[in-house]
Amino acid sequence: MRRVLAVLGLAIVAVGIIGCTNPSTPAGYVGYVTKHPYTMRARFYALQTGPTSTGLGWMLEVSNISVTPNTSTEQFVGPTAVLAKDNLHIEFQAHLLWKVEPQNVKNFVEKYGETGDNPLNNAYVNFIKEPFRTYTRDEVQKYDGLDIKDNIDAIGSAVQDRILALTKGTPFTIISVVIGNIQYPDTVAQSVANKLAATQVLEQTTIEIQTAKAKAQIREADAEGVAKAMDTINQKLTPLYVQYEAIQAQQKMVDSPNHTEIYIPVGPMGVPIVGTMRPGQEGKN
Repeated sequence: MRRVLAVLGLAIVAVGIIGCTNPSTPAGYVGYVTKHPYTMRARFYALQTGPTSTGLGWMLEVSNISVTPNTSTEQFVGPTAVLAKDNLHIEFQAHLLWKVEPQNVKNFVEKYGETGDNPLNNAYVNFIKEPFRTYTRDEVQKYDGLDIKDNIDAIGSAVQDRILALTKGTPFTIISVVIGNIQYPDTVAQSVANKLAATQVLEQTTIEIQTAKAKAQIREADAEGVAKAMDTINQKLTPLYVQYEAIQAQQKMVDSPNHTEIYIPVGPMGVPIVGTMRPGQEGKN
């Protein structure tokens, strides 16, 4: 009997030792620790914020929940592309940045039942994914295709407001919504490129026309200045003024130390008379 009791005691001790665990939680996570007795249902034991561990305990398990920001991306491409207000198919991505606050981990696990390998993604798929896609599609469809890029901030804000209303009072904390990577059909993209090229050519042509007009105005101003100068000169070049200039020139020659004076007959306007003399007329007056 003693031997049986001893063996039974050793078996109990062995089972107790085998059932002891030390669950750990890494940095950036909060651990939801449960106790799992052999004959009883699992029950909540404690929360632990990583990096830490429970210490050696009997039949303890942990589900670690990330409390750092998590990005969930939804693709709207191919058959899921969104039809804009003007019936243009638009492909894009929608990004939702969210997290679970450390103090809400217990509520997150118990209310949404999300444990396992990827509890955050499972909860997102079950609770947020489809509403997020629906809200995004609704807001994008309010705009014409070519106006979407100019209104992505407004679209993101509208979707975020609707997600915030959906998750109010839940463990989900919504940080931001971003709409991006917008792609238009090839025909539209080519049309936009052609329009841009035509606009650039038109702008260049306009600049060249303006430059030509400016040069023409400069030439016109120069011609007007020359005309005015000629008018002024014509008004001053009277016969008396020309005679005066001739006398001044002669006076300068007289004052010069080396000079030769030659007087030739001149006409009424003071211009020398030049003629051709035939042979045999040298001695005649």
